[in-house]
Amino acid sequence: MTGGSDLRGRVAIVTGSARNIGRAIARSLAESGAAVVVNAKSSAAEADAVAREIRDAGGKATAKIADIGKPEGAAALVSAAVDSFGRLDIVVNNAAVRREIDFEQLDYQEWRDITATILDGAYLCARAALPHLIAAGGGSIVNIGGLSSYTGAARRAHVIAAKAGLVGLTRALAHDLAPHGITVNCVAPGLIDTTRRGPEPSHHAKHETLLGRRGTPEEIAAVVRFLCGPDARYITGQTLHANGGVFMA
Repeated sequence: MTGGSDLRGRVAIVTGSARNIGRAIARSLAESGAAVVVNAKSSAAEADAVAREIRDAGGKATAKIADIGKPEGAAALVSAAVDSFGRLDIVVNNAAVRREIDFEQLDYQEWRDITATILDGAYLCARAALPHLIAAGGGSIVNIGGLSSYTGAARRAHVIAAKAGLVGLTRALAHDLAPHGITVNCVAPGLIDTTRRGPEPSHHAKHETLLGRRGTPEEIAAVVRFLCGPDARYITGQTLHANGGVFMA
């Protein structure tokens, strides 16, 4: 693996890490020495492929299929980390579904499907991980937010509400978990080049970066890796925006 060894001996979970930003985060943490549990809801082949990439490069990784929007799924994911590597130090809540739909067509089931993965999943994983983070003597929780929760966007009420909820959860948990030496932060990516299964989000066309380009998943992963490392122990309760200047907090 390339990269430093700041996270050697640490164990990390990255939800939704079979593709795109989650994949880049898993690889980046592994490059810094962490053992990583790669997670997907159903894409076993993709999750296994990411774990294999990490192992082939000399890192430690395993894959776990789990629906983290359900209590039993989050518990199973945390158990997989502890059973495989003996401890847990880092939780990155990246899993998200970002379907677009007109508000008048947004029924309750669609609302729940999205908010369960993004917001409930972050709560459930943090709650399941807490005893192990405390036992490890502290650790890091990083929630992956989004640009549209600050700028707003059409046809994304459920996604924006859930992503905005992550900011509130981040601030609340920073208070609750600081006595245990656990930092809790949020990273809000802007326009990032990713591979999408559906069409490009319509709100992307309304934004331009100051830097004249879109970001890469690896650039978001670098921010996450910093927040999980020893140089960020005095940072908690914050949202770090990585968006090329599209939005300035």
